[in-house]
Amino acid sequence: MQALDFSFVKITPLGILDIVLVAFIIYQLYNLIRGTIAANIFIGFVIVYLAYFVVKALQMQLLTVILGKFVEVGPIALIVIFWQEIRRFLLLVGKNASLQRNKAWWQYFFGKAEAEKNNFARIKPIIDACKSLKQSRTGALIVFTKYYDEQFYQNSCEVIDGKISKRLLESIFQKTSPLHDGAVVISENKIKSASCILPLTDKTDLPPQFGLRHRAGIGVTESNEASAIIVSEETGEISYAKQGRVKMNISFAELEKLLNKDF
Repeated sequence: MQALDFSFVKITPLGILDIVLVAFIIYQLYNLIRGTIAANIFIGFVIVYLAYFVVKALQMQLLTVILGKFVEVGPIALIVIFWQEIRRFLLLVGKNASLQRNKAWWQYFFGKAEAEKNNFARIKPIIDACKSLKQSRTGALIVFTKYYDEQFYQNSCEVIDGKISKRLLESIFQKTSPLHDGAVVISENKIKSASCILPLTDKTDLPPQFGLRHRAGIGVTESNEASAIIVSEETGEISYAKQGRVKMNISFAELEKLLNKDF
């Protein structure tokens, strides 16, 4: 059997770096669209492009002309449709390049115990507030986002920019509070805003007991890199939404694990 000749492949340090950088960019883009509607749109684009090459090879002239027009404007359409994801990607690049993020990585690797201790101190007021809200059956929606998109959230929110505390969360969601309708958005270890109106999910297979609060919690995790805690006003049940999927009736031990992982 004749051996395959790979002599044409030249592996250099720059070539390896090139492959690693491309893989990193693709991975970050995948993280941005994973579990969102954008992923389905991208798959649709790929299918249309593949269909164009197939009908062109089969010399189906009418379909070739129609799909060809779509392919011609494809790059512009991608920019228009994915402008939000592109913006988030550029924000991700900028944040990763910041000294604050690099400092956080050093603290994680060389002071992991201290980092875990600090993380528990951050999530404890949230868990305590959820316990109180569950007991009093007070409806609540708390959204956690890595990158606070001011254009997306502040247009329909009241800016808080305050320290995370149990009393502040409880006071926001009290039924007599003018801010209790809508969601609280937490980012960068602060309560950034309250009374946020969020996009609702388009899913039709949700349980019948899910109201607007649950649909908003699922919807925001579909269109953004975010997770959400939903406290039911009717039952006090706590649900956790991420990437458009929701875990129902979770315990506080499960909630702590999820927040440790995502927050």
